[in-house]
This record gives sequence, C-alpha cells and structure tokens, in this order.
Amino acid sequence: MATSSLQTYGTAPGAISPKRLAESLRLNDVQWDDGSGALIWHEAAGKLGSLFAQLGEDAPYLLTGADFSVRGTVGYGGGEFTVRAGVVIAAGPGGKLYRLALADGILKSITPGFGSAAAPALSADGRWVLYVHSLDGIDCLAVVAADGTQWPQKLLEGTDFVMQPAWHPSGEYAACVTWNHPNMPWDGTELRLLRLSGGQPTAIETHTIAGGEAIAVNSPAFSPDGRWLAYISDESGWNQIMLYEMATGQQRPFTSGELDHGVPCWVQGIRTFAWMPDSSGLVYVRHQEGVCTLWRQRLDERLPWQVPTGIYTEIHQPSLSPDGELVAFIGSSSTQPPRIVSLPVDDRPLALLTPAEDSVTLVTSQPTGSIRIHRRAGMENLPPKRLSAARSIKWAGPDGDPVYGLYYPPAGAFAAEDAPPLVVIVHGGPTSQVRTGWEAAAQYFATQGYAVLYPNHRGSTGYGRAYMRKLDGRWGVVDVEDSVGGAQYLVEEGLADASKLVIMGGSAGGYTVLQSLVTQPGFFRAGICLYGISDLFALQMETHKFEAHYNDRLFGPLPAASEIYRARSPLFHAERIIDPVLFLHGEDDPVVPINQAEGLYASLQRRGVPTEFHRYAGEGHGFRGAETIEHVYTSISRFLLRHVIYR
Repeated sequence: MATSSLQTYGTAPGAISPKRLAESLRLNDVQWDDGSGALIWHEAAGKLGSLFAQLGEDAPYLLTGADFSVRGTVGYGGGEFTVRAGVVIAAGPGGKLYRLALADGILKSITPGFGSAAAPALSADGRWVLYVHSLDGIDCLAVVAADGTQWPQKLLEGTDFVMQPAWHPSGEYAACVTWNHPNMPWDGTELRLLRLSGGQPTAIETHTIAGGEAIAVNSPAFSPDGRWLAYISDESGWNQIMLYEMATGQQRPFTSGELDHGVPCWVQGIRTFAWMPDSSGLVYVRHQEGVCTLWRQRLDERLPWQVPTGIYTEIHQPSLSPDGELVAFIGSSSTQPPRIVSLPVDDRPLALLTPAEDSVTLVTSQPTGSIRIHRRAGMENLPPKRLSAARSIKWAGPDGDPVYGLYYPPAGAFAAEDAPPLVVIVHGGPTSQVRTGWEAAAQYFATQGYAVLYPNHRGSTGYGRAYMRKLDGRWGVVDVEDSVGGAQYLVEEGLADASKLVIMGGSAGGYTVLQSLVTQPGFFRAGICLYGISDLFALQMETHKFEAHYNDRLFGPLPAASEIYRARSPLFHAERIIDPVLFLHGEDDPVVPINQAEGLYASLQRRGVPTEFHRYAGEGHGFRGAETIEHVYTSISRFLLRHVIYR
C-alpha cells in the first residue's frame, strides 16, 4: 500500500469506527398480524431483545420494556414470537412463553419457568399454542392453552431435536420437523404430521411424510384453506419448495432449478416463503450464488413472477399482509445496512425471460418508490459510494472445480490504491454461507483501506447438496485450501498484496484460522481468532447438545477417527505457528469453551510468537455487548497495524 495511505491509515474520512459497529441493531424477524394489520418485529440491541409494533402510518411503538428480553432459548435461539388476531406469543425471561394482547399491552406468562422455549405457533381459533420445549437436553413438541389456564402437555417426543411447529387451520393437524444425532438439520430430517384429538390437543396418529436420514426437510406451513402443506426439501440436490396435498397424500415440487429456496436451519423460526392469504400461491425467496431475489407464483401457473425489491439483495423472513397486497421482510445489500421494509406484490407482467428451458419466468413491474422503510438497523450516514460493493468471484480449487467467494475492494479514500492488504474472513458453521447482504466487518475493514475476501469454501451451503458434502471428513483441509487459494487468486489478479495477507474467523471460522496458520506458516502475516477451536477432543467432550455429533461427519466418529482428530487439532501442532495471533473469546461460551483459546495462547507465549488474548466476561458464543464489540474491533485494528501494516 502506498506511503500516503500508511500515514492516514484508519483515519480517512468516512472510515467506520468500532463505536459505530457497536451501536447497530440486529433485526431478527418481522410478521404481519392478520387481525389488526399491525406489523410486528423483533430487534436486539446488545443483549436485549425487544418487540415493536406499527399500525398503518402510525409511528412504531415498543411492546416490551427494558427489563424484559424477548429471545428463543432452544439451541442457538430463534423463534422469538408469533402473532395472530391481535395476540402476540413471545419467548421471554425464565424460559417461559408470554401472551401479549396488542389492545392492552399487558404481558402474562402462559408456561411455567423451567427449561427453554421457542418457536410458538398460535392455532387459528386462538385457543392453543404449539411450541418447542427443551429440558435437561430432552426436546419435545408441546402445547399449552393460549390464556395460560392449563398446564402444558407433550405432543411429540422421542427424537433428539424438534423444530418449526405449524398448525393446520382446522386445528385437527399439526406438523413439525424432527431429527436425531449424529445428523445436523441440513443432513437429514423428517417432516412429521400429527393428527390431533378435540378438546385439549393430544396426538392420535403421527406419520413421517417426507425427509429421511439423507434428505433434509424444513419449514412446514399449511395453506390458509388447509388443502396443502408446503415445505422445503433438498432431495433433488437443491432446496426446493414441495407441496403435500392433505386429502390424497400426493406430493409434487413447486419450484425447480439449480438454486436454493431454503437455508440451513441453525436456529428456530426461519422462513423463506409465505402463503398468499387466499391460498392461491406462494411468495418465496431464491438464493443463487450469494444473491437473493423475491418471487411470486400461483398454484395453477407454471411460471414464477419476480417481485422487484430495489436495492435489496439479501432478503430474510418474508411475511405477507392480511390482504396479500404487501410483503414485508428484512432487507439489505453489501452497501445497505439491514432495514425492515414492505412493498407491493404486483401482478402486472413486464417482460418474459427464458434463461433456461425449464425456468421461464415473468418479471413484474413495480416502482421502487413504493418501498416503505419501517426500521433501520443503523450506520446509514455513509453514502453507498463511500462503501465497498461486494463482487462475486470464483477460482479453481485443487480438484479443478470452482470455489466461490465475495470480494470487497478498499473503499472511499483508499479505493484507488494498488495491491491493498487483504483480510480473508472465514464464515462460521462451517456449514454456512456468506451472501451479498450487509457485512459490517467487511465495510469496517474496506473503509480503512483493506480488501476483504469471504470464501464460501467447499462445504458451504447455497451451491447445492453435493458442494456442501465436499467438507465431509475433510474439515481442516478443504476450508484451508480454499481460504489460501482465494487469497492467492486475488494476489495473482493484482487485487491483494502478498506481503499483507490476514486471515480472520469466528467459531468454525476461527478453527480454519488456526489450521491455516499451522499448515501454511508464513502465508498469512497474522491470524485473528474469535472464539475458535484448537482442541477437537476437548470440543467433542464439552460442546452443547446441538453440535455434540457434528464432528462425526466432518472428521469421523470417535474413537475410530482419533488419529484424524489429533492430526487436525491446532493445539497439538502449536510449534508450527510462527505468525502473530490475536485471540478474542467470551468467558461464558457454551459452544466453544474458553479453554480452547487458553491452551494455545499459553503455548505461543512460551515460544515467543507475537500474540494477544482478550477475554470478555458475560459474553457467550458471539459478542453482543456494545462495549465488547467496540473493544474487539479496536483491538483488531491495533493488532493489524502493529504486525501487518507497519511490519
């Protein structure tokens, strides 16, 4: 990087500061009430989750107070609330479910305070609530009276995990997704259909209607008229929407093509489609090579209609208004921080496109001015031209097949610099994906002169099941190869300085950071490890239930695979690490305990390898506190200036 940039590094006009990062909101879900027409959403600031409501043109108002945090507490969370006919059911303090009527705003607990609760679903008549309950590591599908006057009852148990309960509009059926160890929810799950009795619901019959050990299904949703049950299945090799006809039991695909209509279910409550109120069709999200688009399709039509979404290339949690005329979602792009927006679902055809013989589409016309913004997450005081727009790239992996990623060039005052320093940020999971939505870390580094690469290494989702399965048995190998390969590709293209390469990641991404430093010493000039893994044996013994057998597929089951675990545990090969490492870890992390950082840090200290270790009281897996986030990015900047930029 040029001397002029070194002199002003990190202080250029428009650079995002650590404080700005810390002040941003997290927007998690948005739903329309079919009774009042109010829009309800969940947002989080620091460790506090809150519900807001907006009716018509009125200003939004807070439904929950500062002493009441709304959060699903099963597994990684999610499934915070549901709303129907003016009644909100929310997961709140003490692992309880709470009822809140929009008319009076009074909160009332409807379940006792033991275990964890998430993903509430209200019956059409408003009398009953389905939800996922977990106690002492045992999950079940439970039901409770919506007014809290009866003790909760179990409807379904006996599987390791339960997710995404849904009511049939008649109240005679319910559906949910279940799976067992060693599978993860993207490996193989079952869609269970329950026939219920009258009165307080009990399960008379239970059938598995889709999925299996090697087929992942999720997101069941009954049509408002009760005729259909829609769900996501990857049986074709891609996540497609399927339709199950209740009367006949016949099933058929609703979508097709080499693209995804679903995402891996790391948390409860994920939605990628919504039924039209008259049951005539669906509005759904497509994911293709990191870009989201919104579509509408009727059941009696072969052709989907694209709904223009303006600048938004990342779309979460779509929800349709009671009259079906508007769709709300959480939208962002690589240069636009998240917002809650709504826009019309327009039927007017604009053009006929034929990108492939089996995927003819109709595009609808819609003025972008009709998009309404309900909530902004923050950091909107920087114009897009001073930010970095993500570029989809791909390069050849060692096997010759393509590897995918997103590249962010330096932004603002640094945009014209040649061969900038590069931060390779490895996503978590490792079965995850980075798309062209808002990535605050990317903009933080780009506005300070760095280029950024997010590799969607082999094993990532979003590119078909076969691509995801390339990580099986090879974690710690292919993710490292693809992180190094992506950086080398950018160096060869003149888009990164080979002498100033950095690798950074959290959780599974932190493991890839450490493995890269072990197996490729000297390639990266520094590593930033946020709550990463160093000892696979300890992780297997100490991690939480959700991922207790994750490693069985990624490395192999113990004890048979013990040699692989030792060979790929960075702690046992610490002597190979020669590059500076910054460790950042929460003291209360139940997923990757802090001892994963302590041992390796001590080893590097003893050998004199430049290293720092910052531990954060009260923080778990991922950082939520504003002070923590500000300190994390301040520490990263200082570490990189010392060991990479001014080296």
